[in-house]
Amino acid sequence: MTTPPATTIDVLLVEDDPGDELMTREAFEDNKIGNTLHVVRDGEEALDFLYQRGDHTNAPRPGLILLDLNLPKYDGRQVLEEIKSDPDLAHIPVVILTTSAAEEDILRSYKLHANAYVTKPVDLDQFIAAVRQIDDFFVQVVRLPRTGM
Repeated sequence: MTTPPATTIDVLLVEDDPGDELMTREAFEDNKIGNTLHVVRDGEEALDFLYQRGDHTNAPRPGLILLDLNLPKYDGRQVLEEIKSDPDLAHIPVVILTTSAAEEDILRSYKLHANAYVTKPVDLDQFIAAVRQIDDFFVQVVRLPRTGM
């Protein structure tokens, strides 16, 4: 049995903390994740990227979004609600990747149709492992719709 070729996708990381961005980049590099990581630092820029506005007119449609909840301008909950209420964006899987382990944040995220909720581990090795598991599942295991549909 032959292994199918690895799929690569564009991943949008919505993260305002430079340390968490760096850890995510390191996780991609350490795990040799071939996906292209795009980073925006607030909710407004995330929506600009998704709607190809402003500095992001040539932005690709991501196949996966890693979304922090606590963001400047528009918070992650507002961004998630916008994504999941737009028929052109709703099919994109959104993984909440945040420091919050609060039950109300978890419940609200799922009510807004997040595809998964991951609390960021503080340990670098655990963080790298968590990003790897997200990649393994959403890129290698499940079938996602082609972008731009």
